[in-house]
Amino acid sequence: MAKAPAHAFASTLKTFKTASGKAGKYWSLKELAKQHPSVDRLPVSIRIVLESVLRNCDGQKVSAKHVEELAHWAPNAERTDEIPFVVTRVVLQDFTGVPLLADLAAMRSVAAKLGKSPKTIEPLVPVDLVVDHSVMVDYYGTPKALDLNMKLEFQRNNERYQFMKWGMQAFDTFRVVPPGFGIVHQVNLEYFARGVYSNPNDKGDVPVYYPDSLVGTDSHTTMINGVGVVGWGVGGIEAEAAMLGQPVYMLTPDVVGFELTGKLREGVTATDLVLFVTAILRAEKVVGKFVEFFGPGAASIAVPDRATIGNMAPEYGATMGFFPVDEMTVAYFEGTGRTKEEVERFEAYYKAQGLFGMPNPGDIDYTKVVRLDLGTVSPSLAGPKRPQDRIDLGHLSTKFSELYSKPNDANGFNQPADKLKLRYPLAPAGAGNDEETAAPAPGAPRDLVEMVANRTTKAAAHVSATAPAAPSKSKGEVTIGNGDVLIAAITSCTNTSNPSVMLAAGLLAKKAVEAGLSVKPHVKTSLAPGSRIVTEYLEKAGLLPYLEKLGFYLAGYGCTTCIGNAGDLTSEINEIITKNDLIGAAVLSGNRNFEARIHPNLKANFLASPPLVVAFAIAGNVMVDLMTQPVGKGKGGKDVYLGDIWPTPKEIDQNLRFAMNAKSFRANYDKVKTDPGKFWSSIKGTTGQVYDWPTSTYIAEPPFFEGFKMKPHASDAGFKGARIMALFGDSITTDHISPAGSIKESSPAGIWLKAHGVPKADFNSYGSRRGNHDVMMRGTFANVRIKNLMIPPDANGTQEEGGVTLFQPGNEKMFIYDAAMKYIAQGTPTVVFGGEEYGTGSSRDWAAKGTQLLGIKAVVARSFERIHRANLVGMGVLPLQFRGADSWQTLGLTGDEQIDVVIGGELKPQMDVKLVVHRPDGTHQEVTVRLRIDTPIEVDYYKHGGILPFVLRQLLAA
Repeated sequence: MAKAPAHAFASTLKTFKTASGKAGKYWSLKELAKQHPSVDRLPVSIRIVLESVLRNCDGQKVSAKHVEELAHWAPNAERTDEIPFVVTRVVLQDFTGVPLLADLAAMRSVAAKLGKSPKTIEPLVPVDLVVDHSVMVDYYGTPKALDLNMKLEFQRNNERYQFMKWGMQAFDTFRVVPPGFGIVHQVNLEYFARGVYSNPNDKGDVPVYYPDSLVGTDSHTTMINGVGVVGWGVGGIEAEAAMLGQPVYMLTPDVVGFELTGKLREGVTATDLVLFVTAILRAEKVVGKFVEFFGPGAASIAVPDRATIGNMAPEYGATMGFFPVDEMTVAYFEGTGRTKEEVERFEAYYKAQGLFGMPNPGDIDYTKVVRLDLGTVSPSLAGPKRPQDRIDLGHLSTKFSELYSKPNDANGFNQPADKLKLRYPLAPAGAGNDEETAAPAPGAPRDLVEMVANRTTKAAAHVSATAPAAPSKSKGEVTIGNGDVLIAAITSCTNTSNPSVMLAAGLLAKKAVEAGLSVKPHVKTSLAPGSRIVTEYLEKAGLLPYLEKLGFYLAGYGCTTCIGNAGDLTSEINEIITKNDLIGAAVLSGNRNFEARIHPNLKANFLASPPLVVAFAIAGNVMVDLMTQPVGKGKGGKDVYLGDIWPTPKEIDQNLRFAMNAKSFRANYDKVKTDPGKFWSSIKGTTGQVYDWPTSTYIAEPPFFEGFKMKPHASDAGFKGARIMALFGDSITTDHISPAGSIKESSPAGIWLKAHGVPKADFNSYGSRRGNHDVMMRGTFANVRIKNLMIPPDANGTQEEGGVTLFQPGNEKMFIYDAAMKYIAQGTPTVVFGGEEYGTGSSRDWAAKGTQLLGIKAVVARSFERIHRANLVGMGVLPLQFRGADSWQTLGLTGDEQIDVVIGGELKPQMDVKLVVHRPDGTHQEVTVRLRIDTPIEVDYYKHGGILPFVLRQLLAA
């Protein structure tokens, strides 16, 4: 038997000891620095990646050259070196995890058909899936909301959950955290992350330990950066390859240092800070870069606040928002229930590596340094359409009024100014729906007027004896108008993981109730914490009853309103909005507010801290200036201002002791195995190593391996005579591209579901049907707010919204899906044109998978978001980037042209490609664009038809 080659850096394997005297081995960066002195001044995040490259240096996938290149990372060098980064583990959420599991199951089907062992397809690193994206806020404002919402969730998703249970028994390294435990990122922060790891197959007397690192199929995986873990979001396509033993390949990144000084002023929250950071870094154009925080201000920030900042990395465009490990990280691990042995090993390892402690100015060489004095941060919101558009709290009222009449291309709503203050009566529609047997009718989950009129009665039994009664509310006429807060949601991983802002919301609710304030009757309120720990500490602090009294009853544990699972508004409110073209608002403690994401009928969506969510629910309209006007009228008709009910830092600090209880964390997460819940336990999944693909409108065998052969079909990367499918402007997000949210009855997906016997009431959401390609490809580019600029504007200059195009030749208007099927039937390739930041937003696989299945061969844009660009390549779609000031507008495209993509010679990373435009009058124009296949491994992926066929061929060949 051939002897394994010696490790090229064997001398760097050293031993460390914990405080208890236990030994562990590690690949020493200090030792490597003796050969490469520049290592000592590398950013901490780069050094952690370097450790992985060093440890996995096998002379094949990872070579000594890779180690040396990264050891010599220079702050401002041209980025041409490709890093093969082997991650420790992979984390999934259920919307992205189910199609990924479907791909793995399809790979096993291929293996079985080819006479290979299905077990050839097996995750080689631990994989954790958290079911957190499926619960919807159908029921709210009632003590039974959680139970009723979960019942509906399991009814809707039974087929998906059966499929997950099959995956749990079929794959050895695949774990599932059932619904009702929390949001994937908070569970990751509180439970999955163990600090440092050793390989379970390591049989040595002294095991080798290494840092936690991961990729996740949710862009907000970066929340884990708050505890010094290198990790970021990738598409499920890339995550699948990582699961199956492939390194995550990337170009060496720039690293922007973010120096924090000073401290936050009283009344300023971590949410306000992160909205400042997001606006600053988006302006700095950090897309595709690491951001590393340092300095005395960073050292003073609590770990949950660091996690909040890390979470928002996708919003400021960075690959990561990283905080190094220090004493606060250790304290957080202790307080959240990690064992003494784990914490000791974690601290000892990072100290041995020289990676412990927050760097000071001048310690590290960064590509660039950005600075922020924490004392300059002020209370803020962001919106109404993008998370980077920060607004000072005191400016929100005037900003909304300005945007109301501004044109669409100025981020406005294009409405006549004289309509701004008009209000419309809302007629009561009958009884509420808090009876256990009552299921909400689609489009009308409950009668808001009736619900709020009875709020005091419903909440009374749940308010402690010390809580004063709120004033009764008479059932007078309720009206709604522009700027009304119609959804107020404490939701999303960004903030519900953060005890300081959650306790602030509870304290503000307590003071509001005591002052005699109540929530306006048109507001749909919900509380969806990131984990059950949040509910526990709110209860222990005696604050939950006050939130409930204002209507913020526990609605579920998961990503609800932030991902479009807000549930519907009443049919009466929807009708008034659409009939009068009202600009209604949502205020949520989330991280995303893109158009049509929160609710298709709400056009103004604002991100805010949890206490501000409560305050705006009471105020009822975003044109109330909370800095100068009363939040509302309390007892005796007295004006109550925000300052009267805003909690002090001392009040928050006094309650933080309830939030960090190691025993509570351990007891909660032990139940993942011992008590997963009655609903989950009742699910029966099929067994066996190969899935049998029963008929289902939720799960179907994906078509990506049809006609699979061990040798890829050689094809020319270029093409001729392509038709233009769409012309898009800037900031087209994956929410615009990928099917998300509710399914319209009149859409291609709705028509297909009805044809397959699914009634409208059971459509569920696109997210829940991601395991069925027939639904998803019909929903690609079908967002109700997407604007295809091929369609001429109307006489008022308003651009038509929705997923339509003009089929050529002939300018026949139809759904993009229908046009795609006609082009495919003709054998005509198609292309899409976009502007800046194409594909920003969530790491949605289907934004790329759907693009491929619609026959689109290339996307040509001014710039691409990192994950979506990689996903396009991973699905065999060419991303092409305009150079300089070029754009489809400078080319004068209208949509009736034909396009050639000419690739001269062998396909190479980032090569120049010729784009030839053929106009109907017989003239043509050429322009050079940049091929955004960035690395050699991506060239291989593309040649194989995508990353999945490439990996499958490798596994089956082995």
